[in-house]
Amino acid sequence: MNANLFQHLSDAIADTSKTAIETSDGQVVTYDDLILGAGRYANALMARGVGPGDRVAVQVEKSVPALLLYLACLRAGAVFLPLNTAYTTAEVAYFLGDAEPALLVCDPARRDPLAEVAAQAAVETLDAGGEGSLSALAREQSHAFPTAVVGEDDLAAILYTSGTTGRSKGAMLTHGNLVSNALALIDTWRFTADDVLLHALPIYHTHGLFVASNVTFLADASMLFCPKFNVDEIMRLLPRATALMGVPTFYTRLLKHPGLSREATAHMRVFISGSAPLLAETHREWEAKTGHAILERYGMTETGMNTSNPYEGDRVAGTVGLPLPDVEIRVTDPESGVEIATGEVGMIEVRGPNVFKGYWRMPEKTAAEIRPDGFFITGDLGKVDERGYVHIVGRGKDLIITGGFNVYPKEVETEIDLLPGVVESAVVGVPHPDLGEGVTAVVVSEAGATLDEAGVIAALEPKLARFKLPKRVLFLDDLPRNTMGKVQKKVLREENAGLYSA
Repeated sequence: MNANLFQHLSDAIADTSKTAIETSDGQVVTYDDLILGAGRYANALMARGVGPGDRVAVQVEKSVPALLLYLACLRAGAVFLPLNTAYTTAEVAYFLGDAEPALLVCDPARRDPLAEVAAQAAVETLDAGGEGSLSALAREQSHAFPTAVVGEDDLAAILYTSGTTGRSKGAMLTHGNLVSNALALIDTWRFTADDVLLHALPIYHTHGLFVASNVTFLADASMLFCPKFNVDEIMRLLPRATALMGVPTFYTRLLKHPGLSREATAHMRVFISGSAPLLAETHREWEAKTGHAILERYGMTETGMNTSNPYEGDRVAGTVGLPLPDVEIRVTDPESGVEIATGEVGMIEVRGPNVFKGYWRMPEKTAAEIRPDGFFITGDLGKVDERGYVHIVGRGKDLIITGGFNVYPKEVETEIDLLPGVVESAVVGVPHPDLGEGVTAVVVSEAGATLDEAGVIAALEPKLARFKLPKRVLFLDDLPRNTMGKVQKKVLREENAGLYSA
């Protein structure tokens, strides 16, 4: 049997004349268009010297042809390597040097500087409108292309991690990883051919590419394809959708729209959130305003999705739900690696068909993070409660050790976020001459709120042990975030590195 994800996608299609994608400007793409387009792009890849196992690096804006290129790489047995469109030429140079792709596809405006750092890679262009040298080449090709026969363990993609500690690592994801995870999500989230997904995520990331797109195609469903997230555009298209996948920022911004109501969302089947923690307050506000409980899940680049709150059953605010089918979760002591008791905080480890093959050309790092029994050490700190729900309390690198005591930022953030006038907060450890690290809170307050540092600390004193109390409380208009909405605590630590030096 051919384990190629593209083969699974094409086998799932009952009627190729059905709409697969409709863009926000009204362009309709059928499943037949996807199959034929993927064939043309696969032939274009071959014409540029790309063969099975070769890497294809792609830094382009979101478009239907960009999705066709992804499908073509799968079909040809090549390895898709998407790159964040915000990466600079210098950053892209590192990825090209590490992955050694056979082909780089980029925006025409960036061709010349990227060509200089592309070394041995051929360079083609593809712009936000789907035009460029690669699309022109694809139009000249036949749509007939024999889908490459691959095994479950063959590479489908390499996604580079953010590299917040040291150089970025290329997570090697197999066809088996992607197929198993998409099928588990279809089952867990009850996706069917009747669903219409509102797709406003980027497609250089696990969430928008592998979760949103693979789930839609493998379920034989359809999507409304937006180039980016825009509140008014989402509200315009919402009546035609049954599902929305987003990051927490989507939901906080939609909550401010005057048109959001129970009536406006009555037809919706599910709202899904991930890629960053959803505030419990956002969860409560959304349910109060729409009648829908947001379904939060937990995943990462190396594993795809690991857990999900249930489709039927309690969607518990502040948790990321239960392990997906065939996925095992355990919590271990970060130092010894020994599994610890239910309810205790430790390192989350994951095992299952979703767990990646390892880090590209980094066998030592792979061996350090994937245990001999197959469990991957996620770097996330959390616990599993008595009902089996997983709670994430922070990244291992975010753990604060102050005066010899461990402080989990999430615990402090939860209490701060409950204070009147607080929009959100981030708690980090900053070098402290006496304590090693000083617990430091950065708070975003509501317009007109009269919060101050002394007031926040005083309000926390009855709720937290003294060693957990912030030594300082700083105020910002907004927390720094990456393109997926995750708070960049590394930036906060760096910006305040000298806070206690005096």
